[in-house]
Amino acid sequence: MERVALRFLVATALILSVATVISGELVNETSATAGLLWSTGKDESDLLSKAEPENSNNSSSSAVVNDHEDLDGGFSSLEGMLHWAIGHSDPTKLKEGAEDAQRLSASELQKRQLELKELIEKMKMPSDAELMRMAIDDLNNSSSSLGDRQRALQELLILVEPLDNANDLNKLGGLAIVIQELDHPDQDIRRLSAWVLGKACQNNAAVQKQILELGALTKLIKMVQSTSIEEAIKALYAVSALIQNNLAGQEIFYAEAGDTMLQEILSNSSNDIRLRRKAVSVVADLAEYQLENIAIAESPCFRNHLFLNSVVDLTASTDLDLQEKALVAIKNLLQLKTTEALVFKDFCNLDGSLERMRQQLLDLMAEEDRRDYAVDLETLRREVEQIFHEKLGKVENTASLVSGYNFHAILF
Repeated sequence: MERVALRFLVATALILSVATVISGELVNETSATAGLLWSTGKDESDLLSKAEPENSNNSSSSAVVNDHEDLDGGFSSLEGMLHWAIGHSDPTKLKEGAEDAQRLSASELQKRQLELKELIEKMKMPSDAELMRMAIDDLNNSSSSLGDRQRALQELLILVEPLDNANDLNKLGGLAIVIQELDHPDQDIRRLSAWVLGKACQNNAAVQKQILELGALTKLIKMVQSTSIEEAIKALYAVSALIQNNLAGQEIFYAEAGDTMLQEILSNSSNDIRLRRKAVSVVADLAEYQLENIAIAESPCFRNHLFLNSVVDLTASTDLDLQEKALVAIKNLLQLKTTEALVFKDFCNLDGSLERMRQQLLDLMAEEDRRDYAVDLETLRREVEQIFHEKLGKVENTASLVSGYNFHAILF
């Protein structure tokens, strides 16, 4: 009953606010009691797109820091409340509301704004912690329907994005329950659970440690081999988030043959392109971590000829995004002390691969719509080529010096 009441209040505020925001009217409310700020920066498509949370593979996009000081701070802003409510509303009804709003007069819109302000002042909005507790309770309730469990995980997916909320998830008992859902017979439940874990621990060492201690990484690595491609992608996303810049996580990853898993994904051209992109990004991250922590022993996979070849072969792909990610991985691998230039040259045929890629990019530069991207990719390709030839040159110089020394020894 409590959940229904809270959602009703949020939905009521949402109906009023969507009508105002989508209309394009701009009204600043600077009242100390309300502190509302209306923005015209979002159109109907922007709002409706929030109904499906986005998955970002970019390691540089970190979680937004919430300004809550405790568990019961509520939504930090109207925008935060709208973000949650829109994500759990019917997009069709939102669209209908938007169309109705566009027919309202300026005075009617102003009236709607005042109604919303009064409503928010009168009602007690649920805090993020309260919403998380309700979602966790649904997951912990054995009688919850499949739909209720899915909705609970979708709610957590949004709620754990702020750093403070992610840190509170374990305090509320949520991490253990979500990890338990990785074993659920429904593949969509497993997919959402992996997604929540990945979102919660992304760029968050504390949550990484908690999840690792609860033994989730081994389960996630096995899930990457799922026959469901969507489940596999989200599991690999979670694996990547858990081991990024985390030595303990990487040690478990290698112990569970995670590098072999990556090689199998990369070398199989029939695998979904999204899975291959993520896999090669993980390789790049692992090599980069090694470069930044030279005192740590390098993984044997970086000396594995077949592993290196599986990365180089990706440069022949017709997918430019996959090519770019492969170049970044090769660039990092070339800079490792244990990788051998001659392996890249003789076994992987990196010279030939880079030359074929150069010809392909020249052709793309003639196409106006892809010229800029091709130019950027060619810049990266040249950088990789330069690093490769420098590494190769050092080997040849060393070989020349050794040969000269041996000749001198024979003469004398």
